[in-house]
Amino acid sequence: MTNSEKTYTITEVSELYQLNSNTLRYYERIGLLPAVPRKPNGNRYFTKEMLNWLEMVICLRHSGIPIEVLKRYVELLHEGEATNAEREQLLREQLVALYQRKESLQRSINRLEHKISLYESGEINQVTSYFEEYAILADKETSWKE
Repeated sequence: MTNSEKTYTITEVSELYQLNSNTLRYYERIGLLPAVPRKPNGNRYFTKEMLNWLEMVICLRHSGIPIEVLKRYVELLHEGEATNAEREQLLREQLVALYQRKESLQRSINRLEHKISLYESGEINQVTSYFEEYAILADKETSWKE
């Protein structure tokens, strides 16, 4: 690190990325972040390069990648280019999982929209029990599945 390079405290990084400082420490402890250098007083300081690394971790976590898979991905990154194919495969598997989650969410959205439309049309207001409401939904299930 050059003397002129900007560094960030754990509090600044926590605020910048809206992450709990314990999360940052955890990411470092389990190897998702490289060892964070410390000042003589023991305080961590983050460089721009470390922030770039953290952004990658955050992006992958937000995409739903489990910690264990992310740890493996980071290990492979440290091993270098020889692991490109394996890293790509990990990402492809996660993409498939995301698409499956998206489809599941879309089915839930469709069902809720359909149920709301039954309330809006007044059809639901005429039923006297949950079972009647469910029967209405079952009768019309093709409209919300698509």
